[in-house]
Amino acid sequence: MKKIIALLAVLCMMFSLAACGGSSAPATEAPAEAPAEAPAEEAPAEAPAEEPAEEAPAAGEYKLGMGVVVSLDSTKDEAAQVDATVAAVVLDGEGKIVQCRLDVAQNKMDVTGGEVVTGAEYPTKMEKKEDYGMKGVSSISAEWYEQAMGFEAFVVGMTAAEVEGLETAVNDSGHNVSVDEALLATCTMDITDFKEAVVKACNDEKGQTFAADGAFTLGVAAISTDEESTSATEDEDGVVKMYTEFGAAVVDADGVILSALNDAIQPQISVDVDGVITDKVFKGTKRELGPDYGMVAYGAAIAEWDAQSKAFSDYAAGKTAEELRGIETTVNEEGHAVAVDETLFASVTMAVDGMTAVIAQAADYAR
Repeated sequence: MKKIIALLAVLCMMFSLAACGGSSAPATEAPAEAPAEAPAEEAPAEAPAEEPAEEAPAAGEYKLGMGVVVSLDSTKDEAAQVDATVAAVVLDGEGKIVQCRLDVAQNKMDVTGGEVVTGAEYPTKMEKKEDYGMKGVSSISAEWYEQAMGFEAFVVGMTAAEVEGLETAVNDSGHNVSVDEALLATCTMDITDFKEAVVKACNDEKGQTFAADGAFTLGVAAISTDEESTSATEDEDGVVKMYTEFGAAVVDADGVILSALNDAIQPQISVDVDGVITDKVFKGTKRELGPDYGMVAYGAAIAEWDAQSKAFSDYAAGKTAEELRGIETTVNEEGHAVAVDETLFASVTMAVDGMTAVIAQAADYAR
């Protein structure tokens, strides 16, 4: 009898252990499933906080490149518009993207009746943050800057050819969106101009090489003005000149600029006294135009714009944003703010205030 009771006790213990094992298994699985669902809803809101988690670049040689894509296609009668997408990339020795930054200067001007009102402010899409207003209509509840950061992070590790090869499909709204589910999960916007700008940046023949012995960050900026625009008269069309300067800066942990680039665009949109658009002209960025920009041929400059721009970028390396802003200038006979520093003036005789501001701002924006 005692043996039977003992046997029954052993059996009870075995059943008890089996029961405990069965109840603990789901508890082990549940945490693995729960987080997988929750962040799917929260991911867009967290994107900016996660973006700095890029792997710190290793010491070595790198190349900084910048690309600008411009469209005047959205311009229509009584409404002038310039869309300029800028990309800055840092490439490693194998031509792979280490860091990427994007922004868009989407500049608009009402020209009803041929009237042109200057003095507007033109913040970029990245600068607008929540004020851009995409989150409310986004299928992933993500703002423009969050989705742009999603694209930036996705192309890290890719070459220019791989970015160019990113497959797209036209969605119900007529936009070319990514086919890749991982990219589409963070960026549901049209990526056509993003791709083109990044590829141009990767293939930038006028990019800057630099050495880094520690971690660095990358920033891009765009500053637009309209002060040279004019209203239409009965005798002459008005001209909308929403000009933009672009800057890119690689910054080390101490805030010192390791490498910099700048570029500029001067699109012109003509309008008559009825607000009808009569012409749209964009020949290319100043760096892209090279000798065709004409500073030497028509302005008797010591060097073409792109060459002077490179000289200024070389001068900016080794300085902080504040040191750049502290460059002393004087107004020359043509009314341009030129450098007082003889070393800088020897290679850059054109106005330096625009380049100074945009590269310093890019350094401020480095992340």
